[in-house]
Parts: sequence; structure tokens; C-alpha cells
Amino acid sequence: MPALEGLRVIDMATVFAGPGVARHLGDFGADVVKIEAPAGDGVRRMGWFPPGDDDSYMWKLLGRNKRAAVLDLKTDAGRDALLALADGADVLIENFRPGTLERLGLGPDVLCARNPRLVVLRVTGFGQDGPYSSRPGFATMAEAMSGFAAINGEPDGPPLLPPIALTDEVTAIAGAFAVMVALHERGRSGRGQVIDVNLLESMLQMMSALPSAAAHLGYEQPRLGSGIPYSVPRGTYRCADNRWVAISTSAESVAQRVLGLLGLAGDARFATFESRGEHREELDAAVAAWVGARPSAEVLAEFAAAEAAIAPVYTMREVLADPHVQAREVFVELDGIVMQGPVARLSRTPAEMRWAGRALGTDTDEILSDLEDP
Repeated sequence: MPALEGLRVIDMATVFAGPGVARHLGDFGADVVKIEAPAGDGVRRMGWFPPGDDDSYMWKLLGRNKRAAVLDLKTDAGRDALLALADGADVLIENFRPGTLERLGLGPDVLCARNPRLVVLRVTGFGQDGPYSSRPGFATMAEAMSGFAAINGEPDGPPLLPPIALTDEVTAIAGAFAVMVALHERGRSGRGQVIDVNLLESMLQMMSALPSAAAHLGYEQPRLGSGIPYSVPRGTYRCADNRWVAISTSAESVAQRVLGLLGLAGDARFATFESRGEHREELDAAVAAWVGARPSAEVLAEFAAAEAAIAPVYTMREVLADPHVQAREVFVELDGIVMQGPVARLSRTPAEMRWAGRALGTDTDEILSDLEDP
């Protein structure tokens, strides 16, 4: 039996973060009912498309393991159906701007009065209160305002945003975690609750001790390309055959092995994390020269023999072809679509890939019929 079998989840969120929460729950057996407006979730029309299909690959992934229903919440019939669904649900996920759900007559006070066991997850850009709560919130805003963009990029270049929906994916995992915490507590109290998860604060969780360093030391991390201040060398380096590799020395033992490969063992400039940071340019130049003089196969082999940390910089097609990734079945094929597998592996109750994102409204009649049954 899947871990979350018997759990009913209503996903009335759009785009990435909120629906991502529901996708993680659906992977582990929850019955997820995806509620869309008559026009459908915009993700259906975003990105790349399977040949001859009107729904994008993004939708196929985000809509995975969800039953698809259309409700027009601007109508009394649509709102009544949503309320009836929520009466029998365990979790409801929404990402309207604060106040929108209340204006529809579907606020948490209404939902939880009818179903006190309901867990309501509210996903927004900036949270349910505060000066920015009513602003439109996309991942870009969180990546800029969290300090992430300021430290991302080359030293002499502009701040950079990630070229993927990083914050949305992080928030999806944070939201799924929060839902499971609330459900665990409900097992003791018998009561649901409202969860406030937002993009900005989810991204701030990724910033490690940088807020502490800024608050107490006035420290601002500079842009260092692929480098980080406290672990040198760390970055990407070009090999003689124009292939790139990534190297990290975040453990002292690994750092010493790399120094041995470079012929720098015992050099006082590079004896500690602190001293290596102080001599960043010299050490990075030595790594770049050593790597640049050798083809990638030789570089990877010598690092492997020395048990030092290195990896090839893959394109996505190379990821798909990697023997470890294939052996672990990291990607699955679902309804003819290759996509990521589940976020985690459980030994007794593993995730189950049942279907890719369905066509708009596929399950509307079935879901509404269930509401009419005595």
C-alpha cells in the first residue's frame, strides 16, 4: 500500500510551487484532485511540447498522478462543488494572492469550519501578511530579494538569476514537508491548520549562514563565479579537450589529496581552509593550469585514483545517458514521456508513477459524480 493511500488532496494552485507540492504527495499515493479554471493551468502552454500534443512536458510532470477537473469558481455551482470536495479532503493547496480565496467565499475560516480536520496550504510570493503580501510573487522576485542573485555570477559581471525555476522547486519541497508535519500533528489533535509557505522565505532557507554573517559581522559575500569563500579550490575548470569538470575540496582530507595531485603538498600557503581562501587566486590558477594541460578522461581518472571529488559538467542529454543515473532509474517513462522519478525512495512504501498529466477536465464528470453519490 502506498504511504499516503487514503489521503485526499485538492490542488487548486497554478504554475510550479503549489502544484509541485501536490505532485510530491501524489507520487506517494495521495488521491490528488487538480482543480483548474475553464482556461486551464497556464503551465499546460509553457515550455516544450510533445509532438502533436497541446499540453507541455512541464504539465506532464506537474500534473503527474493527479485527477483533472474543471470548476469555474466565479460561479455558484463551481464554488459549491469546491466546498463539497473540501468537506471530504485532508489537504487543500492554493496560491492565490492573499485575500482572493476569502473574496470567493472559500477562505480557510469557511473551509475549516466545515471540515475541522482540513490542512490548508497557502503558497504565495511573500506570505499572508506584511507590506509585500499583496504583490505578485514569482521565483524571480525571491531570487533577487533573498540575496541569491547578488552572489551569483562572475566577479566583474552582473548579478545573475538561476536559469531554472529554482525557488519554485525549493518551495514545493518545503510545502510538502510542512503538509506532512501538519498531518502528523493532526494525528494527535484531530485538527487541521493553515500553513503559510512563501517563495522568499523558502529561498532564504537556502542561504546558509550568510544572514548571520551579515547581521553580526557586516559581511557581504562577493560574486566569485563558481567559487565559495570558505572552500578553495571549488569551481569549474576547462580541460585540454574543451570539456569541463567541477572540483570541490569541502573536506580537509580531500583538499590535501588535490594538493598532492597538483604537486603542492606541504605548501604553507595552502595548509588550511583559511590560508587557501587567502591565496584563492594562486591556487585556482594552479588547478586551472593542471586541468587545462590534460584531457578530461585523464583528469577524471587521476582524481578518481586519488579519491578526490570531481565530476564532469554534463549537458542534460549526458545526464540521461549516464550509467549511474540509468542503473538507479533516476528517470522514469510515463505514458511515453521521460521525466524525473520521485523525490525520495522509501524501502517499504515506494512511490508509484501512475500517469502523466492528463488532458484538461479528464476527470471532471467522475469527480462531480462522486459528490452526488449518497
